[in-house]
Amino acid sequence: MLKVGLTGSIAVGKSFVCEVFRELGAFVLDADLTAREVVAPETKGWRLIIEHFGSNILLPNNELDRAKLGAIVFADEPKRQLLNSIVHPLVVETQNDWLRERETENPDGVAIIDAALMIESGGYNRFDKIIVVWCDSAIQLQRLMTRNNLSATEALKRIRAQMPQEEKKRYADFTIDTSGGFDTAREQAMRIYEQLKLL
Repeated sequence: MLKVGLTGSIAVGKSFVCEVFRELGAFVLDADLTAREVVAPETKGWRLIIEHFGSNILLPNNELDRAKLGAIVFADEPKRQLLNSIVHPLVVETQNDWLRERETENPDGVAIIDAALMIESGGYNRFDKIIVVWCDSAIQLQRLMTRNNLSATEALKRIRAQMPQEEKKRYADFTIDTSGGFDTAREQAMRIYEQLKLL
Protein backbone atom coordinates (compact mmCIF):
# COMPACT_ATOMS: atom_id res chain seq x y z
CA MET A 1 0.00 0.00 0.00
CA LEU A 2 1.24 3.47 -0.88
CA LYS A 3 1.48 5.72 2.19
CA VAL A 4 1.07 9.39 1.35
CA GLY A 5 1.47 12.37 3.64
CA LEU A 6 -0.57 15.45 2.80
CA THR A 7 0.30 18.73 4.47
CA GLY A 8 0.07 22.46 4.11
CA SER A 9 -0.29 25.53 6.25
CA ILE A 10 -3.42 26.72 8.03
CA ALA A 11 -6.42 27.70 5.83
CA VAL A 12 -4.96 26.66 2.47
CA GLY A 13 -7.71 24.16 1.56
CA LYS A 14 -6.33 20.81 2.79
CA SER A 15 -9.78 19.59 3.86
CA PHE A 16 -11.26 20.17 0.42
CA VAL A 17 -8.36 18.40 -1.30
CA CYS A 18 -8.72 15.44 1.10
CA GLU A 19 -12.41 15.21 0.28
CA VAL A 20 -11.54 14.98 -3.44
CA PHE A 21 -9.02 12.19 -2.79
CA ARG A 22 -11.64 10.36 -0.69
CA GLU A 23 -14.18 10.64 -3.55
CA LEU A 24 -11.56 9.23 -5.96
CA GLY A 25 -11.13 6.13 -3.80
CA ALA A 26 -8.18 6.86 -1.54
CA PHE A 27 -8.23 6.08 2.17
CA VAL A 28 -7.95 9.45 3.94
CA LEU A 29 -7.29 10.17 7.60
CA ASP A 30 -7.67 13.72 8.89
CA ALA A 31 -5.02 14.43 11.54
CA ASP A 32 -7.16 17.22 13.04
CA LEU A 33 -9.85 14.65 13.81
CA THR A 34 -7.24 12.29 15.23
CA ALA A 35 -5.83 15.14 17.33
CA ARG A 36 -9.33 15.74 18.74
CA GLU A 37 -9.82 12.04 19.50
CA VAL A 38 -6.55 11.71 21.44
CA VAL A 39 -7.50 14.64 23.72
CA ALA A 40 -11.17 13.74 24.21
CA PRO A 41 -12.34 13.80 27.86
CA GLU A 42 -10.72 11.19 30.11
CA THR A 43 -8.08 10.12 27.53
CA LYS A 44 -4.36 10.06 28.31
CA GLY A 45 -3.82 13.17 26.17
CA TRP A 46 -6.62 15.07 27.95
CA ARG A 47 -5.16 14.25 31.36
CA LEU A 48 -1.65 15.34 30.32
CA ILE A 49 -2.92 18.66 28.93
CA ILE A 50 -4.83 19.45 32.15
CA GLU A 51 -1.77 18.50 34.17
CA HIS A 52 0.35 21.05 32.27
CA PHE A 53 -2.18 23.77 31.41
CA GLY A 54 -4.67 23.58 34.32
CA SER A 55 -8.38 22.76 34.44
CA ASN A 56 -9.41 26.33 33.55
CA ILE A 57 -9.01 25.37 29.87
CA LEU A 58 -12.03 23.03 30.11
CA LEU A 59 -15.54 23.74 28.87
CA PRO A 60 -18.51 22.90 31.14
CA ASN A 61 -18.87 19.51 29.33
CA ASN A 62 -15.22 18.66 30.24
CA GLU A 63 -13.96 19.01 26.66
CA LEU A 64 -10.94 21.21 26.00
CA ASP A 65 -11.75 24.83 25.24
CA ARG A 66 -9.82 24.82 21.97
CA ALA A 67 -10.19 28.58 21.47
CA LYS A 68 -8.76 29.32 24.93
CA LEU A 69 -5.94 26.77 24.49
CA GLY A 70 -5.21 28.16 21.02
CA ALA A 71 -4.96 31.71 22.36
CA ILE A 72 -2.46 30.52 25.01
CA VAL A 73 -0.19 28.46 22.73
CA PHE A 74 -0.14 30.80 19.74
CA ALA A 75 1.06 33.58 22.06
CA ASP A 76 3.75 31.48 23.78
CA GLU A 77 6.19 29.37 21.76
CA PRO A 78 7.41 27.12 24.65
CA LYS A 79 3.78 26.35 25.57
CA ARG A 80 3.01 25.56 21.91
CA GLN A 81 5.96 23.17 21.80
CA LEU A 82 4.80 21.58 25.06
CA LEU A 83 1.30 21.01 23.67
CA ASN A 84 2.75 19.52 20.47
CA SER A 85 5.02 17.21 22.49
CA ILE A 86 1.91 15.83 24.26
CA VAL A 87 -0.37 15.50 21.25
CA HIS A 88 2.01 14.45 18.42
CA PRO A 89 3.17 11.05 19.76
CA LEU A 90 -0.45 10.06 20.46
CA VAL A 91 -1.53 11.14 16.97
CA VAL A 92 1.34 9.21 15.31
CA GLU A 93 0.45 6.06 17.26
CA THR A 94 -3.21 6.34 16.14
CA GLN A 95 -2.14 6.99 12.53
CA ASN A 96 0.13 3.93 12.49
CA ASP A 97 -2.74 1.73 13.74
CA TRP A 98 -5.00 3.17 11.03
CA LEU A 99 -2.39 2.55 8.29
CA ARG A 100 -2.01 -1.09 9.38
CA GLU A 101 -5.79 -1.58 9.23
CA ARG A 102 -6.06 0.00 5.76
CA GLU A 103 -3.19 -2.15 4.45
CA THR A 104 -5.04 -5.28 5.61
CA GLU A 105 -8.18 -3.98 3.91
CA ASN A 106 -6.49 -3.22 0.58
CA PRO A 107 -2.73 -3.90 0.14
CA ASP A 108 -2.82 -2.12 -3.26
CA GLY A 109 -4.64 0.98 -2.00
CA VAL A 110 -3.50 4.56 -1.55
CA ALA A 111 -3.66 5.79 2.07
CA ILE A 112 -3.38 9.53 2.67
CA ILE A 113 -2.81 11.11 6.07
CA ASP A 114 -3.50 14.83 6.31
CA ALA A 115 -1.43 16.61 8.98
CA ALA A 116 -0.58 20.30 9.19
CA LEU A 117 2.65 19.82 11.18
CA MET A 118 3.95 16.70 9.42
CA ILE A 119 7.17 18.37 8.26
CA GLU A 120 7.82 20.34 11.46
CA SER A 121 7.42 17.22 13.59
CA GLY A 122 9.59 15.06 11.31
CA GLY A 123 6.63 12.74 10.73
CA TYR A 124 6.89 13.11 6.96
CA ASN A 125 9.70 10.52 6.94
CA ARG A 126 7.14 7.72 7.44
CA PHE A 127 5.54 8.28 4.03
CA ASP A 128 6.35 7.13 0.50
CA LYS A 129 5.25 10.44 -1.05
CA ILE A 130 4.44 13.94 0.24
CA ILE A 131 1.78 16.27 -1.16
CA VAL A 132 1.92 19.93 -0.11
CA VAL A 133 -1.27 21.99 -0.50
CA TRP A 134 -0.66 25.73 -0.69
CA CYS A 135 -2.16 29.00 -1.86
CA ASP A 136 -1.27 32.64 -2.34
CA SER A 137 -0.44 34.26 1.03
CA ALA A 138 -3.02 37.04 0.70
CA ILE A 139 -5.73 34.45 -0.04
CA GLN A 140 -4.61 32.33 2.91
CA LEU A 141 -4.84 35.33 5.26
CA GLN A 142 -8.33 36.23 4.02
CA ARG A 143 -9.56 32.62 4.31
CA LEU A 144 -8.27 32.30 7.87
CA MET A 145 -9.78 35.62 8.98
CA THR A 146 -13.15 34.63 7.52
CA ARG A 147 -13.12 31.00 8.69
CA ASN A 148 -12.01 31.65 12.30
CA ASN A 149 -13.45 35.15 12.66
CA LEU A 150 -9.97 36.58 13.44
CA SER A 151 -8.43 40.00 13.02
CA ALA A 152 -5.58 40.31 10.51
CA THR A 153 -3.11 40.53 13.43
CA GLU A 154 -4.44 37.35 15.07
CA ALA A 155 -4.56 35.47 11.76
CA LEU A 156 -0.98 36.50 10.89
CA LYS A 157 0.22 35.35 14.31
CA ARG A 158 -1.18 31.87 13.58
CA ILE A 159 0.24 31.77 10.06
CA ARG A 160 3.69 32.87 11.28
CA ALA A 161 3.69 30.21 14.01
CA GLN A 162 3.95 27.61 11.22
CA MET A 163 6.72 26.81 8.78
CA PRO A 164 6.56 29.15 5.73
CA GLN A 165 4.71 27.69 2.74
CA GLU A 166 7.74 28.03 0.46
CA GLU A 167 9.79 25.94 2.86
CA LYS A 168 7.11 23.23 3.04
CA LYS A 169 7.04 23.00 -0.75
CA ARG A 170 10.72 21.97 -0.74
CA TYR A 171 9.68 18.65 0.87
CA ALA A 172 6.95 17.94 -1.69
CA ASP A 173 6.80 15.22 -4.31
CA PHE A 174 3.57 16.86 -5.52
CA THR A 175 2.02 20.30 -4.88
CA ILE A 176 -1.57 21.48 -5.20
CA ASP A 177 -2.20 25.22 -5.54
CA THR A 178 -5.70 26.13 -4.31
CA SER A 179 -5.41 29.87 -5.09
CA GLY A 180 -7.65 29.48 -8.16
CA GLY A 181 -10.54 27.90 -6.26
CA PHE A 182 -12.22 24.50 -6.03
CA ASP A 183 -12.29 23.46 -9.70
CA THR A 184 -8.58 23.89 -10.41
CA ALA A 185 -7.68 22.29 -7.07
CA ARG A 186 -9.90 19.30 -7.94
CA GLU A 187 -8.22 18.91 -11.37
CA GLN A 188 -4.75 18.92 -9.77
CA ALA A 189 -5.82 16.34 -7.16
CA MET A 190 -7.28 14.08 -9.87
CA ARG A 191 -4.05 14.21 -11.91
CA ILE A 192 -1.94 13.41 -8.85
CA TYR A 193 -4.21 10.53 -7.80
CA GLU A 194 -3.80 8.91 -11.22
CA GLN A 195 -0.02 9.10 -10.77
CA LEU A 196 -0.16 7.75 -7.21
CA LYS A 197 -2.13 4.68 -8.35
CA LEU A 198 0.69 3.80 -10.75
CA LEU A 199 3.38 3.85 -8.05
